[in-house]
Amino acid sequence: MPPFVPGREFARAFYEEAVAPLLGDTPHSAALLGWGSEVLGFDTARSTDHGWGPRLQVFVRGEETPRVRRVIDEGLPDEFHGWATQFGWDEVPVSHQVEVAAIDDWLRARLGFDPLQGIATRDWLTVPQQILLEVTRGAVFHDGLGDLTTAREKLAWYPDEVSLWVTACQWRRIDQEEPFVGRTAEVGDELGSRIVAARLVRDVIRMCFLQERRYAPYSKWLGSAFRELDAFSALGGLLLAVLAAPDYETREMRLVDVVQILAGRHNALGITAPVDEGVGLFHDRPFRVLGSGRFVDACLERVRDPWLRSLPLTGAVDQFVDSTDVLSEPGVFPVTASVFDAWTSEAKTA
Repeated sequence: MPPFVPGREFARAFYEEAVAPLLGDTPHSAALLGWGSEVLGFDTARSTDHGWGPRLQVFVRGEETPRVRRVIDEGLPDEFHGWATQFGWDEVPVSHQVEVAAIDDWLRARLGFDPLQGIATRDWLTVPQQILLEVTRGAVFHDGLGDLTTAREKLAWYPDEVSLWVTACQWRRIDQEEPFVGRTAEVGDELGSRIVAARLVRDVIRMCFLQERRYAPYSKWLGSAFRELDAFSALGGLLLAVLAAPDYETREMRLVDVVQILAGRHNALGITAPVDEGVGLFHDRPFRVLGSGRFVDACLERVRDPWLRSLPLTGAVDQFVDSTDVLSEPGVFPVTASVFDAWTSEAKTA
């Protein structure tokens, strides 16, 4: 097997040496986007055992797609740098993996809408952050058409009110489960206490992505991507300590440290009025919590969009759906738009 080369670097060489010469002066864009650990830069030599090889997308004007497909079908070499250019895996048949499409068609197939034609508020809530990453973080090798750069700029981050609303919903998740770490321990359910603590760790990590205006990948790469955030230096060790805590008392102490740092980071952003960062007891029960509801309220005070304000605080699709089959498969997650429509209809009739 040839020495491992990171997939984005390998795809760039594949484009420059094997694909671009076939395209000549045809106006086009080329990139490595979509599925695959190499798109996010997390591939290793292990990745090459499955669905890994010379591949990329070539975007051309719609009327050019049949001709360009023929050119690539007929002109690609049998191998590139020791890797077969025709390969398959699982149910994917053996074929070359140079995808040729019009950019608007590809974006609609991937996102459920074409951002070049505008992005509705509902669109932002129905696309998982993993999918947004696959479009915005992948490598672009050439953008002769210009539309790919424009689309990525439009998708770079949520509009301010959407960002505030999903942040409010993330605080709500923390607020709802924070006292359960102690309540489960109180009844002797050590396993339950650890499970809830682990859920809170994940919710804190996802909040850190929101605070740093970065999309979070799905679970396989969540920890790897978290290490790239500024928050990791402040919270990484504490979050590990929460997970490793041998008893509830230690677990609670570390969680208190975590939520106070998270609250301080929220206030430092200046996206809401300052919020009290103090920790107290959960009502009259002996569980120390931040009481994140006030952070929810502070975010919602800045949201004016009546449609957002009409929705329950469940968040965007990947804040209330946990199935990889939904969050990583284009064509599946757009169905969740009907959920938001139903909630809106209920709000109008209430």
